Amino acid sequence: MADKHVISTEWKGDLTFESSINNHKIIMDVPVEAGGNNLGPGPKKLMLVALSGCTGMDVVSILKKMRVDIEKCNIEVQGDVTDENPKQYFKMHVIYTFTGKDLPMDKLEKAVKMSEETYCGVGAVYRKVMEVSSEIRVIAS
Repeated sequence: MADKHVISTEWKGDLTFESSINNHKIIMDVPVEAGGNNLGPGPKKLMLVALSGCTGMDVVSILKKMRVDIEKCNIEVQGDVTDENPKQYFKMHVIYTFTGKDLPMDKLEKAVKMSEETYCGVGAVYRKVMEVSSEIRVIAS
């Protein structure tokens, strides 16, 4: 039987909502000029967070198994939003920045490809509805 994930979200007043996920809390809100209290990020941007966390955990785990010693891994996700309503992402671009000594590009590329093509469930869903591209940057330490 398939897993089922369940979360709960409670309205806290104005445009503020609090989600409970495995006893963790996430506050969502909008800026004051949009009618909120700016107490947290908007829900749409959490889609970018979900992709960065999903692929990041995959890539770091794969690189550890490959015995690639990275010092830092930073993942930036850029999302292009439509002009018309409902405003939605139509394209995302993931930038992986790795810091370390003598990092093997072939292994970095393999780890990213494995995440994109096999492991990251968030990216798999997003790729069904939009273009998702990526690039790798390396900073030598």
